[in-house]
Amino acid sequence: MCGIAGLLSANIDLRERLPLIENMSQSLKMRGPDGKGAFIKPYAALIHRRLSVIDPEKGKQPMQFGKYTIVYNGEIYNTEELRNELKALGYEFKTHCDTEVILKAYHKWKEKACRKLNGIFAFAVWDDEEKELFLCRDRIGVKPLYYSEKDGLFAFASRIKTLLLVPEITSEVDQEGLNEIFMLGPAKTIGTAVFKDINELPPASYMVYSKEKHVIREYWKLEATEHKESEKETIEHTRYLVKDAIERQLVSDVPLCTFLSGGLDSSIISRVASDYYKANGSTLNTYSVDYIDNDKYFKSSLFQPNKDSDFIDMISDYIGSSHHNIMLDNKEVAKVLIESTYARTLPGFTDVDSSLLLFCKEVKKKHTVALSGECADEIFGGYPWYHNKDILFEETFPWSRSTDVRKSILKDGLLLNGEEYVHHRYIETVNKTSYLDTDSKTEKRMREMFRLNLDWFMQTLLVRKDVMSMESSLEVRVPFCDYRIVEYAYNMPWSIKSLDGREKGVLRKAFEDVLPYEITWRKKSPYPKTHNPVYFKEVCKMVDAVLSDTSTPLCEMLDLDEIKKLMENPDALSAPWYGQLMRGPQVLAYIVQIYYWIKDNDVKFI
Repeated sequence: MCGIAGLLSANIDLRERLPLIENMSQSLKMRGPDGKGAFIKPYAALIHRRLSVIDPEKGKQPMQFGKYTIVYNGEIYNTEELRNELKALGYEFKTHCDTEVILKAYHKWKEKACRKLNGIFAFAVWDDEEKELFLCRDRIGVKPLYYSEKDGLFAFASRIKTLLLVPEITSEVDQEGLNEIFMLGPAKTIGTAVFKDINELPPASYMVYSKEKHVIREYWKLEATEHKESEKETIEHTRYLVKDAIERQLVSDVPLCTFLSGGLDSSIISRVASDYYKANGSTLNTYSVDYIDNDKYFKSSLFQPNKDSDFIDMISDYIGSSHHNIMLDNKEVAKVLIESTYARTLPGFTDVDSSLLLFCKEVKKKHTVALSGECADEIFGGYPWYHNKDILFEETFPWSRSTDVRKSILKDGLLLNGEEYVHHRYIETVNKTSYLDTDSKTEKRMREMFRLNLDWFMQTLLVRKDVMSMESSLEVRVPFCDYRIVEYAYNMPWSIKSLDGREKGVLRKAFEDVLPYEITWRKKSPYPKTHNPVYFKEVCKMVDAVLSDTSTPLCEMLDLDEIKKLMENPDALSAPWYGQLMRGPQVLAYIVQIYYWIKDNDVKFI
């Protein structure tokens, strides 16, 4: 994994902007601490920072072939198939890395090469003869890519922070951005980046940019097709796709491990990985995360019915992994809310972000690559909102069903048409859904739920995982995001997907013979968050400091009486802010993150 960036200008000699180019490179250092490179011409500059994973000696970037130069961030999991296909067409290769494969695939097939790639990626190819830039992002949106066009200058980067270094790009936030932060956050609309001058290249899209044109096209989308396999065949097919995706993602020239929570998804990944390692005469390392004294304060809930710690040792012993449990200090989790905001360049997932950042930093001490179980819940129906008939057909985002709790902390008049903005984004997403004429009412709604989860909840988790891991210089792969699994699950009948009336029923059936019964049929449990009151006390101290600082406009935006009520009684929150992971303490932490986001980026509200 790496960090990429670039500048194009027909009016400015970019050789005169060398300090800016170096600063942009430096801002990507954590994404790529192992090396850096730049391609600089008067009219174009491409920047690369490298985290070496495959072929450390020969995979340096920017990489050139003929008139093309590439900078690339990601991993391609069908590299060998593509390499062999290109060799049969007469291409020769000097490296073992996937960068060279993408570059020569683009040379051969141009934009059609996107459809041939199975992986997580964001890359840019510069055509030095046509003076044309090609940008592309993976189908699911695992790897980030942002861009801006301002005052005759075009810029792109893996981080929003990198783009804000460009003098022409401002840190202004308008009403749309405010709605994104307060009405939708920590989620955001695909294609936006909250800042007025910055956009996101959407997943499954490519851009062609030159002085004469600027076009964005979608190269892949979910299409409804008839599912013709039997229940037994579907179980077998699911097992094959998941196992194949995991094994493809175990390729690495540097130490690799897995995250293991004791839940179904991470246990499947760790079991497959452990078998792979044993076959090669080695032992898999697994990692879990928890908080000091968390067991002491744990309370069962609909969203988190039992503790991960009850199951982690069971599955680790079962698969024979070398397990490491990282125990986080609650005061440190609060403190790192600031660093995680800096890394994201937006207010984010509060302690869900900061704890992951601390966890990844610990894992990085011994490993460079990890596999994680994100996104199985979104595509296999793992969340409670898929199964609660009382909310299934509500015309709203199921993880944030009411805007009342959001409006309650804001002063009247701050947001124009906040509820309408949220509903518009909901309808906009649902309208992208592909159906079959034969779909029942339930099947149609399940497709809509799939689309909503893919474009919103899943994107939020993927941004979190990418930013916090790469801020730690750790590459985290997510096998359940293999587009083949996503396509297959989208067209799977709900009756099979929810076999035995269980969330992720088909996935449980597919792997029930290789996992302990207690793990296979364990109730869904989310990423662990702290229940220790020490964390809440620390956050309240931070909120007090925020509310006493009038140097930002934040206090003018908030209803301070409501904030103080929440500090006195965090359980009084009438509804979750964002699903099971953001309740009273997290709403207060979100306010802290908004404050530091404004301060760090000198945000101007317009």
